[in-house]
Amino acid sequence: MRQEDLSGALDFLRAAERLKDTFRSGFTAEGRPESTAAHTWRLALMAIIFEKDLGEIDFGRLLKILIVHDLGETLSGDVPAVAQMPGEEKVAQERADLLELTAPIDPTRRQAILDLWEEYEAGTTPEARLAKGFDKLETILQHNQGLNPPDFDYRFNLDYGRSATDAHPLLQAIRAVLDAETEARAENSRVD
Repeated sequence: MRQEDLSGALDFLRAAERLKDTFRSGFTAEGRPESTAAHTWRLALMAIIFEKDLGEIDFGRLLKILIVHDLGETLSGDVPAVAQMPGEEKVAQERADLLELTAPIDPTRRQAILDLWEEYEAGTTPEARLAKGFDKLETILQHNQGLNPPDFDYRFNLDYGRSATDAHPLLQAIRAVLDAETEARAENSRVD
């Protein structure tokens, strides 16, 4: 590797570290805000755990998609699903941020990351559809497990990402379990 490419790769990795401090809407079981990096880690772990149940897919490609799918949140942060408004350019902002974040990387590596991110956004491959479904399921899993504020809207998750989680029988089975947990959390958190 050329010294210039090595320096660029390290600059990119230093900048990507910001995902450790990019917080999401969920909380850990201990009550700390969840970071995007933590979400991505458990999302990849989830795929590893269920790998043998996914059928004929390119598992390495799935993992790569999972790792890069939220890199665009590094600079401008995460916009929780409950706060997203129709017509907002969330995807365009994430793409612009991803382009800025990956600028130090040599063109071949940069394009590989952009291609994976765009594949996820388009959702046209089996790997991208699985990534989208797992992404929604990990979010719901965290919301059900987290020490959330008293006014947390658990019922929002009952419809959240439904089309993505309907994309594969395994995702549907996981969703059924998580929906039952969501209902229980919603009932137990009601203020009378």
